[in-house]
Amino acid sequence: MARASAELLLLSKKDVEELSALMAQVDSVELKLTVPHGERRSTLDALEADLLDAELRHVYFFDTPELALYQGGVIVRGRDRPGDSVVKLRPVDPATLESSLRAAKRFRVEVDATARGYVCSASYRRSLAPEDLRSVVEGRRPVSDLLSPKQRSLLHDHSPAWLSPDELTVLGPVHVMKLRASPSGLRQTYAVELWMFPDGSRILELSTRCKPQSFFGIAAEAREFLSERGLSLDEDAQTKTGLALRYFARRD
Repeated sequence: MARASAELLLLSKKDVEELSALMAQVDSVELKLTVPHGERRSTLDALEADLLDAELRHVYFFDTPELALYQGGVIVRGRDRPGDSVVKLRPVDPATLESSLRAAKRFRVEVDATARGYVCSASYRRSLAPEDLRSVVEGRRPVSDLLSPKQRSLLHDHSPAWLSPDELTVLGPVHVMKLRASPSGLRQTYAVELWMFPDGSRILELSTRCKPQSFFGIAAEAREFLSERGLSLDEDAQTKTGLALRYFARRD
C-alpha cells in the first residue's frame, strides 16, 4: 500500500517513513489532487459528477498586500457556504502545539497530501452567518469581528508584532463550485471544487479526508482509479490558497 501511495504522491521511501511518523501525531489526513486543464471534463465524467449539481460559494482571504501573514505561514480565510472563518498555520510541528489548543473542539491538526508532497497544518474554525462575512468584506464591520477570541489569540501569537487583524486587506472573492462525488470504484466520497478567478483561470481539485491509519489505502485506491481511466494529475500545480492570495494581492 505504501509503495502505491508513494507513486501517486511522488514520495521517496524516506518521505513515506517521515509521513508515517507525522501522521501518528495528527487528527486526519486530506488527500488533495489537482486535475490538469485538459482532463477536467474526462475527470468529471469518471467521477460521475455534474457541475450543474454544484453549490456556488465565495471564498475570501485576509492578509496584507505584501502577504505578510502567508509568508509567515498563517492563512486567514472566510467562506459564505458554509459560513465560517478559519485561522490556519501551515506548516506546523504538532509537537510544539499546546495541549489545551489540541483539546479544543474546533481546532484540527491535519496533514495535507498532494501530488507534490505533504505539509502539516493546524486550523481553528468558527461558524458564521453569511451576513457576518458580507458585512466585513463590504467594510461595514472590522475583520476582527469574524474571529473568535481563541482565533484572535492564535493569530496574535503567530503574526508580526506590528500587525492587527483590522489592518488586513480583503482579498477575493474566489467563486467556487463544489459538489460531492461517490463514483463506483472508490469507497471514499470526494469533494470536487472548481475555483474560478476573474481572469478566466480555473483550478479543479479533488479531495477526500480520512483517518491517518487509512491514508495509504485511500491513496493507493485513488492511484488505481485514475490509472484505469487513463487520467493523470497536475504535478506542478500551485495550491489553491497560494494562487488565490498571489492573484488578488497583485490586483491590489
